[in-house]
Amino acid sequence: MTTINLVTKIKAPKQIVFDTARDIDLHQKSTATSNEKAIAGVTSGLINFNETVTWRGKHFGFYLTHKSRITQMDLCDYFLDEMEEGKFKTFKHQHFFEEQNGITIMKDHLQYETPYGIFGELFDIICLEKHLTNFLLARNKILKETAENSFL
Repeated sequence: MTTINLVTKIKAPKQIVFDTARDIDLHQKSTATSNEKAIAGVTSGLINFNETVTWRGKHFGFYLTHKSRITQMDLCDYFLDEMEEGKFKTFKHQHFFEEQNGITIMKDHLQYETPYGIFGELFDIICLEKHLTNFLLARNKILKETAENSFL
């Protein structure tokens, strides 16, 4: 199992950051390089507890689909999305939000397992972990800019 942990500090209230992180339209904007689109479930606006979204995007030259459900949510503090259908063996993305002195600290904790045994593990080591880390960093950059600009 691979784990990616990221911390992003955002100069905006926790509720704004929490809502920005659940915004399907913003996610599509932040993933322009992979042309990711919401094609089923919640396809616009904010996703909530027990709702699903199915994404279709181009990664490594292939169009892939990934269906996730919000399986846990504690308003403004935490939510968890888990893959229901897709190319991973398992995929869980935890989102934590904490406000300190007017700054929201957003933490991503992504855990996943690749299929295909040793071949999947090699693919992960060679390029998948770096790809997913860069994907999240690019998403968080847009999320940060959007949340901070909406608060000004």
